[in-house]
Amino acid sequence: MTTVVALMTCHNRREKTTGCLRSLRRQNAPGVSLRVVLIDDGSTDGTAGAAQEVWPGIHVVRGDGSLFWARGMAAAEAAASAYDFLLWLNDDVVLDDGALSRMLTTHRALAEVREEAIVVGAVRDPSSGVLTYSGVRRTSWLHPTRFAPVVPGDTPVPADTMHGNVVLVPRCVAARVGPIDGVFGHGMADFDYGLRARELGVRIRVAPGTLGTCARNSPNGSWRDPTLPIRQRLRLMRAPKGLPPRSWLRFTRRHAGPMWLMYWLSPYARILAGAVVTRIRHGARGVVR
Repeated sequence: MTTVVALMTCHNRREKTTGCLRSLRRQNAPGVSLRVVLIDDGSTDGTAGAAQEVWPGIHVVRGDGSLFWARGMAAAEAAASAYDFLLWLNDDVVLDDGALSRMLTTHRALAEVREEAIVVGAVRDPSSGVLTYSGVRRTSWLHPTRFAPVVPGDTPVPADTMHGNVVLVPRCVAARVGPIDGVFGHGMADFDYGLRARELGVRIRVAPGTLGTCARNSPNGSWRDPTLPIRQRLRLMRAPKGLPPRSWLRFTRRHAGPMWLMYWLSPYARILAGAVVTRIRHGARGVVR
């Protein structure tokens, strides 16, 4: 019997979380024992109780609302035990029927050719069907922090790292790479994990096809939104779901090579430079008038 422990973290997304759990319950993988560890990070909408109704016996760990994705997933991983595989699963994902079997089949095929691999499940937009999250590849050695999504094929496709929406991690890989780095707080921990794995010689492969649906996060209202005032964008950058300087520093020092300081400064400098250009343009218009 193969034991898979799904790791999830959530905060006040009752309908999405229970929808994800229902899709996980529909996975009919012969010879697989499936358990779930759910971090309920301070939800006030009854998510934990609803999750227990959908999945009796689910292991719910309570947070105080300050964990966000990376710390939540790190806590879920720490609570997992006696498994053959960890399944990272975002609570806004709805898995296709058979998705888990397809990931396990992909892993077995890779193991037969002696590839120690993390298997990534690509997901698509629920309305348009367009690819939203997948494995990613570096676009250029000149820009080590820039990545492009990997389009899944008919056979497993290599990647440099991955979005953490749907990821299957064998126990041997988890032991070798170490835990999800909760120091990141929210974002970057998935890319960091994949890059650390690659540095250790672990392969990352995107499973054939897409394995479920997950809408892409909109940039509107975020630090990436160019229509927002500069001060607001900088404030949003410093927030846990933005590009907090300490987390970005940790990521670039690990993965951006000897020019890491330049890459660390780059996103903040671009926003400030944009503010200067905007002021100059407005000033020029004033002179013309």
